[in-house]
Amino acid sequence: MKKAILYLEDGRTFIGNALSVAGETSGEVVFNTALTGYQEILTDPSYAGQIVVMTYPLIGNYGVNLEDVESDKVHVKGFVAKEFCRHHSNHRANKSLIEYLQDHNIIAIEDIDTRALTRHLREKGAMRAIISTVDFDERSLAEKMKKIPSMEGADWVKEVSTLKKYVWPVDQGVKMVYRIAAIDCGIKRNILRIFGRLGCEVHVFPSSVTPAEILAIKPDGVFVSNGPGDPAAVTSVITTVKQLLGKLPVFGICLGQQILGLAIGGKTYKLKFGHHGANHPVKDLIHDTIGITSQNHGFCVDMSTLSKDDVEMINVNLNDQTLEGLRHKKIPLVSFQHHPEASPGPHDAHVLFEYFIELMRNYKK
Repeated sequence: MKKAILYLEDGRTFIGNALSVAGETSGEVVFNTALTGYQEILTDPSYAGQIVVMTYPLIGNYGVNLEDVESDKVHVKGFVAKEFCRHHSNHRANKSLIEYLQDHNIIAIEDIDTRALTRHLREKGAMRAIISTVDFDERSLAEKMKKIPSMEGADWVKEVSTLKKYVWPVDQGVKMVYRIAAIDCGIKRNILRIFGRLGCEVHVFPSSVTPAEILAIKPDGVFVSNGPGDPAAVTSVITTVKQLLGKLPVFGICLGQQILGLAIGGKTYKLKFGHHGANHPVKDLIHDTIGITSQNHGFCVDMSTLSKDDVEMINVNLNDQTLEGLRHKKIPLVSFQHHPEASPGPHDAHVLFEYFIELMRNYKK
């Protein structure tokens, strides 16, 4: 192992050891409180441009397999843990997490105080950072930091969206009931899997898709996916959604909710350190129930910027009272901030897909 430094933009440093991949990487550093699901986290396109710190002290004990991925590549810019497991054990494992990170050329660092790092990020907020095994000069790192773009104002969607349209079919033995046009802002595969089980054939379009291209397939509804970066910077998708409002039922998850909020006239803002984990309590204001949810976002819709005559909050985060779900009172539109398809993680929110199914069902009547 080689010595490595994690240098934060406020000057705080952490010295640890890098795994087999050496070099230098940079991005916005955030922490995730999940105990499991590191493979899904690594392959979630919503983490593009970010260095992820796992708060659980031992990561990698069940290895990595070929099935539990949310996309076809690792999207994180760097990975941080207190300790990476050297002896994984799971009957589904194909390789170790360390081998997986090496295969994808991801710089990872361990043997640092992740509790102190997390407390620092909670106090100061998410910030840019550099992991390096080749440069330990803080003056040099400070100069490099100036060239790292902020997550605010950054359109990362264009980096992760599909380049070509493709179709995700319904599950074998399941009757196709609905055709959905999905705008890929960084879509997770488990979203597609759940739609397939529910009888939805999903036509996945690049984020550059036009309203005419979507309407040409005569869909029953439009889905705007999760994804990375600042929603306000994804102007092409916002424009497309605006032109589709009222013509078809629309459903958004995570970044999708933020884009829908902007499309109906609201504003978004950056959270201090974001919501990243699998244990966030959310209250359903319609049914007066509470569910434990999986989350991964750094921005949020400001509900106060939306008209109460047109839009209502239907879910609220019980940790900080931020918006978790909204629906429009006059047009068929519903969205959620948390990830109802989360796996591994809580399944309390799977019912959220039924909201969209109901919108399409009622719209077809």
